[in-house]
Amino acid sequence: MCSASTNSTCQRRRVDHAVTSLGSLGVAVASWLPHWKDLMCRLSVLVLWCLLPGSDANLVGQIHHPSSPIAALKERVVKIFGSGGLRGLEAYQSGLLITDNGYIVTVWSPVLDSSRLRVVLHDGRNYAATIHQFDSRSELAVLKIEEQGLPCFDLSQVVKPVPGTTVYVGSNLFGIATGEESISVMKGVVVAIAPLHARRGTFEIAYRQPVLILDTITSNPGAAGGAIVDSRGHLVGMIGKEAQCARTAAWLNYGYLLEEIRGNVAELIERRPRSAANGRRQTEHWTCEMLGIQLIPAVVPRTPPFVDRLDPRGAAAGIGLAIDDLVVEVNGVTIATIDDFQRAIREIGRDVALRLTVQRGGEFKTFMISGR
Repeated sequence: MCSASTNSTCQRRRVDHAVTSLGSLGVAVASWLPHWKDLMCRLSVLVLWCLLPGSDANLVGQIHHPSSPIAALKERVVKIFGSGGLRGLEAYQSGLLITDNGYIVTVWSPVLDSSRLRVVLHDGRNYAATIHQFDSRSELAVLKIEEQGLPCFDLSQVVKPVPGTTVYVGSNLFGIATGEESISVMKGVVVAIAPLHARRGTFEIAYRQPVLILDTITSNPGAAGGAIVDSRGHLVGMIGKEAQCARTAAWLNYGYLLEEIRGNVAELIERRPRSAANGRRQTEHWTCEMLGIQLIPAVVPRTPPFVDRLDPRGAAAGIGLAIDDLVVEVNGVTIATIDDFQRAIREIGRDVALRLTVQRGGEFKTFMISGR
């Protein structure tokens, strides 16, 4: 039995404990009050967004639904792995399957400068790829893998969107997907369609055709070559390489209009593979010395063929070539490196005229050199 004084002491302790507990609870509640309004606002926006008609609240379901444009997008975008890996030089990008027998269109980039080019499909299948053709003017490249019955985009069914069109953008940005992992998909809107006026580093991009300007960030490593489709799954564009606005230096989020470039892509597919001979090798052929053209030193294996010096005694003297011109074509054959240029002129007899196409700033110029 407890005495009256003992009972009184116990009751006081219980009251003090209860007051302390309530005080701690009050402090905790008070500390949350400043954040409560923000939390409720966020929850309200989320609930309203989920209830809006046409919203992507069930985006996961859309991705996996067989008739979803996103599901079709995932199956037709491939992951490309090639050269790179150095600081600031990624070794991966994206591409679009455009035929069921393995033709892939992507953007021409240093990633493709590899003898061990690999393409990985949506289900993880891994293929060695070859460069079928490329075009330095439009910066397009067509790759080839040996397979049949592949899901692909139909270039005859591409559509031209208008500003305000909702689009889905699929690519292997940041190289997240390496095997059967899914590509990344973002939702955005076409803000405008305007001619491209951009630069990459200190050089202006020669491509000046209309492109899609998007409100979603596509200027990411690995995104180049990814697909842009509308809400019905129709292909409308392909993500371009990272570039900055020539006027403001702001990073551009843009894509090639497939309606503009599908003719170029069809021509690249129809051309013979680059490994095919360009004609019968002649005993006496053109050389840089005969032309009087000295290119910049080949300090790396894939050095671009910029003109460094011109000999006034050479065959190319007086035709209009200039220092710093970049040779992009020789008699219709696309040139990307010094080795390409030397190989191309060696395949042409000295009695055959040369047609050189160069890039000077943002323009292309063509010059003729008479054969002997």
